[in-house]
Amino acid sequence: MEDNRIRVGITQGDINGIGYEVILKTFADPLMLELCTPIIYGSPKVAAYHRKSLDLSTNFSIVNSASEAAHNKLSVVNCIDDEVKVEYAKADPEAGKAALSALEKAVEEYKSGLIDVIVTAPINKHTIQSDAFSFPGHTEYIEEKLGNGDKALMILMQNDFRMALVTGHIPVSQIAPTITKELIQEKLNIFNHSLKQDFGINNPRIAVLSLNPHAGDSGLLGTEEEEIITPAIQEMVAKGITCYGPYAADGFMGSGNYTHFDGILAMYHDQGLAPFKALAMDEGVNYTAGLPVIRTSPGHGTAYDIAGQGIASEDSFRQAIYVAIDVFRNRKNDKIAHSNPLRKQYYDKRDDSDKLKLDTIDDEI
Repeated sequence: MEDNRIRVGITQGDINGIGYEVILKTFADPLMLELCTPIIYGSPKVAAYHRKSLDLSTNFSIVNSASEAAHNKLSVVNCIDDEVKVEYAKADPEAGKAALSALEKAVEEYKSGLIDVIVTAPINKHTIQSDAFSFPGHTEYIEEKLGNGDKALMILMQNDFRMALVTGHIPVSQIAPTITKELIQEKLNIFNHSLKQDFGINNPRIAVLSLNPHAGDSGLLGTEEEEIITPAIQEMVAKGITCYGPYAADGFMGSGNYTHFDGILAMYHDQGLAPFKALAMDEGVNYTAGLPVIRTSPGHGTAYDIAGQGIASEDSFRQAIYVAIDVFRNRKNDKIAHSNPLRKQYYDKRDDSDKLKLDTIDDEI
């Protein structure tokens, strides 16, 4: 019988951080190997070094490509030609080069259809910079390489708590000039579509946060709410998207109002991520919505402060694997549902029996 387990491509990230630790800890549980076929893009030597130094027992096989990966095993594809030295907690350009090599190989094999989803371990955004990588982070790189012209939306999530951003990795001084009605509507469209397609929510409820304190206080503390955000929301509601706001961020989060929505759209990075990480840091997942590729990552960074100590929690990385698998299945089910739609149903008003009919004639009925 054909094995339909999802092939999860995992990039090693920064080898001087906690990436390998959380990866190896996650797949120390044999039940994880029953859920998917994991393939690490990195270095068998580096993986072995981390395993030994952290006293972990996770086994893995060395393969040349994901095409050789066997089920019920953790596989490692060697992406590094040069010898690279692991130095825990060190921001090293060589480690950045190794992280990029792994990412490039994963993208290449995804394009070839050898893996189904990508889960990225954390990178150091400074050491990875090069002629081949001039992006603020993973999200922008993957949008460029695998987006096919589509725009990405960063969603931080834990279960039903989903926080998306209108603006991402840009300086605070550029936030207000960047926010336009068109940009908000673009992000709302992507968010709404993702909640339906990727998470199976038929009629998502989206809350939109304000930009200024107290939602601008009727123009006293800023006019973006009245001139940009509110008109954007009103037009999207008219188009059938269920969105509300703008809500003052402090009161909205502090009151627990966020629990009544399927998604929250924040105006800028720290407005959304500060409360999210305060509430859901341990198991939070970064999901890149809006693209053909399914990509997730743990909600934390390289964590140099605890690298090599063996105390990093793998909970967030494990959840990133779960989310990638769930979204892959949801998209597959969504595609099947839309390719085989149910026939229209109606009640024949001429029939007093009030029985449901199946429409097999023209749409005018």
